[in-house]
Amino acid sequence: MNILVIKSSVFGDNGNSSALVNAQVDALKAEHPQATVVVRDLSTDPIPHLDGERVGAFFTPAEQRSVEQQAVDAFSLALIDEIKAADHIVLGLPMYNFGIPSQLKSWIDHVARAGISFRYTEHGPQGLLENKPVTVLAARGGIYAGTNNDTVTPYIKLFFGFIGITEVEFIFAEGLNMGDDVKEKALDAALSELQASD
Repeated sequence: MNILVIKSSVFGDNGNSSALVNAQVDALKAEHPQATVVVRDLSTDPIPHLDGERVGAFFTPAEQRSVEQQAVDAFSLALIDEIKAADHIVLGLPMYNFGIPSQLKSWIDHVARAGISFRYTEHGPQGLLENKPVTVLAARGGIYAGTNNDTVTPYIKLFFGFIGITEVEFIFAEGLNMGDDVKEKALDAALSELQASD
């Protein structure tokens, strides 16, 4: 069992989504004591945002890349290899201003690579990565799930499906900025749902 953990809260382990991630990982480790855990905390180890130079490295033929371009490509491929090696992915997903954290977008931008993690065909895009379970721990200050204001859930489903991963489960903790009582109940409910899903 190889577990890939992706934390994207700007507050690191102090974030609500990270606390839920840690609870899920503890449960998985209790179920699989020999499991290895690879943690990628995007707040403490941020991934550079795409710019012209990084995109240029992706599209330059391998034999023509400079040393710097080779490093950019190798970094991207290492992120993709982490997904390939994982048996289960656990993603901490806060919502910031109706979207995903920018550091998570950078991770996605380095993972979604045409010809490597997906390809375009005459029948539409095809994911090239093996399907595997993904548990998404979504923390929000307000109530968004199931409304038109939730742009995050369909986006994350779209991304993972695009690269071939369709077994994506969302567990929501919402209303976390609506008072301590609401926050406590929401986090307890999310933890209970996690236990029920194990």
